[in-house]
Amino acid sequence: MLDIQSELRIPTPSESVTLTMRDGAEIRLRRYGNPSGTRLTLSHGNGLAINAYVPFWGPLSTHFDVVVFDARNHGKNPVHDAAAHNWPMIFQDFEEIFQGIQHYFGKAPTVGVFHSLSAIASLQHTLAVGARWAALALFDPPIFPRVGHSLMQEHIADIQGLTERSKRRPQSYQRPEDFAKQLARLPQFARLVPQGPMLLACHTLRETADGRWELRNPREFETHLYLSQNDATLWPRMRNLEIPTILIGGDPAVSGSPAANVCAAIHCELGIEYEAIPNTTHFLQIEEPQACRDVLIGFLRRHGLFNLQLRRNTGSHKVERT
Repeated sequence: MLDIQSELRIPTPSESVTLTMRDGAEIRLRRYGNPSGTRLTLSHGNGLAINAYVPFWGPLSTHFDVVVFDARNHGKNPVHDAAAHNWPMIFQDFEEIFQGIQHYFGKAPTVGVFHSLSAIASLQHTLAVGARWAALALFDPPIFPRVGHSLMQEHIADIQGLTERSKRRPQSYQRPEDFAKQLARLPQFARLVPQGPMLLACHTLRETADGRWELRNPREFETHLYLSQNDATLWPRMRNLEIPTILIGGDPAVSGSPAANVCAAIHCELGIEYEAIPNTTHFLQIEEPQACRDVLIGFLRRHGLFNLQLRRNTGSHKVERT
């Protein structure tokens, strides 16, 4: 049997707690790093898992108070009701997750560092309820183009392509290594760090009772989110953001995802901070993790959020310590 924890060198969290959402879905929070540093909260893209991003977030724990979580029905979380796997529920989860972090780990300014699915959710959450996060660092969010923008057709075509690929995904594999080898052969994953395919395979699969490995996030769940991510009002509403926000995009010259062009276009139109990471695609944090950290830290410094001496109330709430 594969020793996943050892094979992929995922650090042991200093604290963890399982939140139960209003509909019974479970979200497991894991805390790492320096509790005197600025708190960063991280999550992932559709069909993925935050542990696969450890080349990016692992080194951040040297200086920062790092909290990671998987979106509902992803990663460490158990599969819940398919009918509740939708964008409105995920948006509402973000409020419960934010409040859970403050409740269990102590109140502190918290920066959201989110990729793709979680980046979209954090934007919708912020625009709906106001400034919860101290700032948002959003990696390659696939924001649906506003009505009339020239990028709309490219974006729709990309959604159709992602949908067809997700429908064809095998439901299970004999071993995670088989999935990793499949990923390594695909051009869209060619720029990952060497351990990237194995990280993605191990953290998006779970072992079944019969010894096979199945998708943690069922493919029909993944497909539904691709098809329903079509809010053309989000782009223009982003002008109402009241917290520091940066879009950190893949390289438009090499990325096959229209999200890279969308980030650049939103920057030009709305003036939101933006930086592209050279030679990267939609999976930029697992391709050039150091460059992504450098941009993130520069953003935090510009906005006075790089703080290693922050005092905070750690509270007296019981948490599961692992």
